[in-house]
Amino acid sequence: MPRRARRTVAWIVVLWAAFYASFALVRPPLLDDADSVHAEVAREMLLRHDYVTLYANGIRYLEKAPLLYWSMAAGLKAFGAVGLTGPVASTVAVRLPLAFAVLALALVCESFARRMFRSANAGLYAALILLSSFGIFIFTRITIPDGMVCLWITTALWCFWRTEEAPAVRRMRFAPGNSWIRGDARIYCWGFAASCALNVLTKGLIGVVFPVATVLIYLWLSRGWKRGWARVKTLCPWSSLVVFLVIAAPWHVLAGLANPTQGHPTPFRFVGGHWLVPLPTDGNVRGWFWFYFMNEHVLRYLNLRVPRDYDTVPLLVFWGLCLVWMMPWSAFGFKAAGWALPVRTEKWRSQFRRHDLPLKLRARLLLAVWSGFVLLFFMFSTRQEYYVLPAFPALAVLCAGWLASVDRYRPRRSGAGKKVVVPGVAHEEALRLVKAGQAAIHATEVLLILGGLFAVAAAWVLLHAHTPSANVDLAALLSEHPGDYAMSMGHFLDLNADALGLFRLPLIIAALSLVGGPLASLLLRKRARPVAANVAMAAGAFGFLLAAHLGLQTFAPVISSAQLAQLAERLGPSVQPDDMVCIHGEYESGSTLGFYLRRPTNYTTDALSASGVGPHLLATNPICIVEGRSSNLWYGSFFPDAPKIFVTPDQLAARWKGPQRIFLWQSLTDPPNKLPPGLAPVYVIAEGGGKEIVSNQPADIP
Repeated sequence: MPRRARRTVAWIVVLWAAFYASFALVRPPLLDDADSVHAEVAREMLLRHDYVTLYANGIRYLEKAPLLYWSMAAGLKAFGAVGLTGPVASTVAVRLPLAFAVLALALVCESFARRMFRSANAGLYAALILLSSFGIFIFTRITIPDGMVCLWITTALWCFWRTEEAPAVRRMRFAPGNSWIRGDARIYCWGFAASCALNVLTKGLIGVVFPVATVLIYLWLSRGWKRGWARVKTLCPWSSLVVFLVIAAPWHVLAGLANPTQGHPTPFRFVGGHWLVPLPTDGNVRGWFWFYFMNEHVLRYLNLRVPRDYDTVPLLVFWGLCLVWMMPWSAFGFKAAGWALPVRTEKWRSQFRRHDLPLKLRARLLLAVWSGFVLLFFMFSTRQEYYVLPAFPALAVLCAGWLASVDRYRPRRSGAGKKVVVPGVAHEEALRLVKAGQAAIHATEVLLILGGLFAVAAAWVLLHAHTPSANVDLAALLSEHPGDYAMSMGHFLDLNADALGLFRLPLIIAALSLVGGPLASLLLRKRARPVAANVAMAAGAFGFLLAAHLGLQTFAPVISSAQLAQLAERLGPSVQPDDMVCIHGEYESGSTLGFYLRRPTNYTTDALSASGVGPHLLATNPICIVEGRSSNLWYGSFFPDAPKIFVTPDQLAARWKGPQRIFLWQSLTDPPNKLPPGLAPVYVIAEGGGKEIVSNQPADIP
């Protein structure tokens, strides 16, 4: 590795440690819904010593692939081995795997860009773009697997590109005796297969669909059908398939065997020209193979998945959010896209038609195919805001390549000051550099204008919004939009002018960053200092990430029940193993209780499973659910050995008057937001964030 590249790697590690491996690991605590549910799955994996079937709150959790949960369980195990088992340590342990995935992703992108564009600056820019992008940062604050998906896709396509760089491949010499094709290339082909397999173990079938489809489309566009197929034959397809199956197949086989069909599930029916998706009933449920592959892949893509507990982002909003998640670098995205596919250039069109693009143009084509396929793939399916993430590495490397090409723009006046030339560059290339350099300046000016508008809006909020009192509950200031909560960022749409009064420091930092970064970048770019200009832009972007983190920390009480769990422990008697802990509504709405209160407390072996198949593990003291049999626990709850955690309001009212202490969590805003009838007396143990924990016995407050 060149000396300059080593310095770049050192800076990558420093920036990663500062923003991804320090304060962001500790605060805020885990959030309700996917964040804490996934962490709880990893915790129960260790309790059960079962690394094949995932469980949440004692119920089979069959939706997801296991690699993320294996890595979080490994973190919890390692921290526990040295005695770090408290709430903060456990939070850090489950967040570390995604943090390391971001570091690895930044390093792979640096190598990708540096090799593709033969530029150390391109490697630096790719890493800066990736680490400072809002989307990568905010969606790795949640324990979802999409950050790892980005890593494995990038690694797979990096391995493929290494085979493209070989001189023998560039000359299209596919003779059987070619030593490079038969030797070194095999390692990269196997690396591609291994990366796809790890991706399948991270997110399912898209782990192989995205990289394989990208390669096939790229080969077809760059070489045509015949030569593209010949190229495929050089990629060791059969041995690569073996590598893929050796890594990916075992867990899938074991998961299917461990979770067979139970009872007599309802068959498919074709009524009125449509297939009706069969719903399970107690003891009659289809096994893992149907649920995982059919329901979670095919039916989810077709928007027919059961249960219907999610929303989809409109397509134009989905694509528009891509620009938001890549800010501020998305300002250069359109120029980078035109640079990747210069369809207006007759020479490029001619080479493209003849399938004779040189290597440097094929590099840009690969990145365009990669990002374009991901964005178009979700045109026909359900979409969440973060589904766009797998396109980010391609966009980061592409923008980095374009910015590195602009670095050569060093204009000076010639003659009477009317003609601009670029020293040491041919006239045609000089004209392109002049246009590109001016485009970079104009894009930076647009960013400065947008940052100025944000600063004006922030100043208006700071001047006109009432300053809330020190102990005000943020939830009391929000405007509720329950219809948007099925989206991952839905709760943030509740913010209004009054609520923003609590975000003064984040707003100030964000405004300074969005104005200061582009302003410094613009001044440096006009002084022909492009590297310093891009570093200044990245500095402003990192400042905005700090503001985003502080804003998330302020908003956390609304979307996390961790503070309520801690208050319940401090204000009332410690929650004992024999106490009954309930959530009124869906498990996901208060799922941080499970992780931070460690519910279930353990698993015990039952002599015979409910299905009569053999011994199985029973969850000890899981969280009970009142009026909330839905979402992630819904399907697994129909298996015969599922714990009986779903309680009716009448059953809860009958137990409320008994001697057992009962803690009941409920939202004060989201339905069902009223206590079930028949609960008396009711003692409020903790309240905050639009939620409360009540009990049937008073708290012994000092």
